[in-house]
Amino acid sequence: MSGSVFFLHMAGAVALLLWATRMVRTGVERAYGNILRQKLRKTLGNPVLAALTGMALAVALQSSTAVTLLVGSFAGLGIVTGLAGILAVRGAEVGSALVVKILSFDLTLLVPICLLVGTFIFLATERRQWRQMGRILVGIGLLILSLDMMGEASAPLRESTIVPLIVEYLSNDSITAFLLAAVVTYLFHSSIAAVLLLTTFAAQGIVSPELGIVMVLGVNLGSSFIAPMLTRGAPPAYRIVPQGNLLMRGAGSIVVLIIVVFFAPPLDMLGSTPENRIIHAHIVFNLLILFAGIPLSGLVLRATEALVALQTDASNQEVDGAAAVAETSALDDSALANPPQALANVTREAVKMCESIEYMLQRILELYEDADSRSIKAFAALDDEVDRRHAAIKLYLARITRNEMTEDMAKRCQDLLGVSVKLEQVGDILVRNMLPHVKKKMDRRVEFTDEGWRELSNFHAAVLANARLAFNLLVTQDPDTARELVKEKDDLREVEKETSQRHFERLRQGTEQSVETSSLHLDTIRDLKQINSLLATLAYPVLEERGLLSESRLKRL
Repeated sequence: MSGSVFFLHMAGAVALLLWATRMVRTGVERAYGNILRQKLRKTLGNPVLAALTGMALAVALQSSTAVTLLVGSFAGLGIVTGLAGILAVRGAEVGSALVVKILSFDLTLLVPICLLVGTFIFLATERRQWRQMGRILVGIGLLILSLDMMGEASAPLRESTIVPLIVEYLSNDSITAFLLAAVVTYLFHSSIAAVLLLTTFAAQGIVSPELGIVMVLGVNLGSSFIAPMLTRGAPPAYRIVPQGNLLMRGAGSIVVLIIVVFFAPPLDMLGSTPENRIIHAHIVFNLLILFAGIPLSGLVLRATEALVALQTDASNQEVDGAAAVAETSALDDSALANPPQALANVTREAVKMCESIEYMLQRILELYEDADSRSIKAFAALDDEVDRRHAAIKLYLARITRNEMTEDMAKRCQDLLGVSVKLEQVGDILVRNMLPHVKKKMDRRVEFTDEGWRELSNFHAAVLANARLAFNLLVTQDPDTARELVKEKDDLREVEKETSQRHFERLRQGTEQSVETSSLHLDTIRDLKQINSLLATLAYPVLEERGLLSESRLKRL
């Protein structure tokens, strides 16, 4: 096999691995994301439970980075402490290492089973949760298949005359091997993929256990950079947990590398085969960092806070400029004479409105759980920003219409006006309807039943997912997305009926908590349904333009 053919096969296998991992993660997030977030919030107060929950989440999401970003957002919002967040991430890293171990077993038989069952479930039902379960199973099948593909692609390398020279060089230059693994992992954005690639090479006899362990340490360094880089533009509080993980895991990988290079500890205890030694070294390293992190977490937190504060101080001279950028509108007056460019500017401004609404919609349910006067006031201030952009868009569109426009441009102008109106209405519902529910719940000090809260959370998660579809549609104008959005509106109507029936059943049974929170429960469902209906109307212009919308209903294909 030529070098180019090898790289093509290996690149395809790695691409399938990354795609399959993403399929599993997004399927879990869509089907069970809200439940997982609730469990995480409840357990982060206990250091041991925080680590165990982080571990379980990493296994479920197939990504310690996803857990790091999630926990970092909780810390940024003040839902959890930075200390608990750092411990949860430590557990997540161990969970990610355990995923590699699970995937190292011979799971070939699961490939046809997962693909067959997953595809059947996905095609046989329209229920969101079941379809996501099918997506997860297909993702697992493709993930295992990608490992077989990597093994087959790498087999001819044993006969190569060049590869031994490269491996020999890396074996004699631990620093280069360490840094190369770190860079590759960062490019993959997945430590799981990087370690599995290493174990594949080790199983073929291409990479020795000694070199593999050095590169595994590099994998851990590269992986620890991903979350900090993704949050580098976030407020300081959001960066504490990712940078704390970088400080602990990154420094730990360098310390262990020094020990491995200078003391060459025996590897027999790590397993009898090269691939097992690499996998077990990965697990042992993360366990060591976890156990070291428990007593050192306070020190790491203080060091991280000092580091983030230093970064903030260093950028103080740019604060005014950054604030100006945040306030800068895309509505450039100089583009008014060019209607296509002006309409593109309006689209950009509408996207900013979407971002604000998405954050508000995501944040509102968190306020139901934990709110105070300061957070309520801050939430209400977000609507002022939405109103300001809405007013600016209306005035800008009115000024565009003074110029000659084609029929398509005039229609796009009207559609964008409708979008801004709908987004402003969603903001009003969140602040004028749902925020008073938060205040009422806080003043009365009542709590939903476990079942009632689960229903609200699932309903909210469905609306949030549909909102993201609507916001994407603003940019893509994709008819398939538009059809899905309208269909989800109909599905959510049935979910609302089922939820209301279950709520009234609890009332008939005389559940005290259900009686106390009945109006809050029903009003919240009603408001969320109204928000979903408003956002679903963003699909109508796209469908109408392509002749897919009848006068009152979506046409059947």
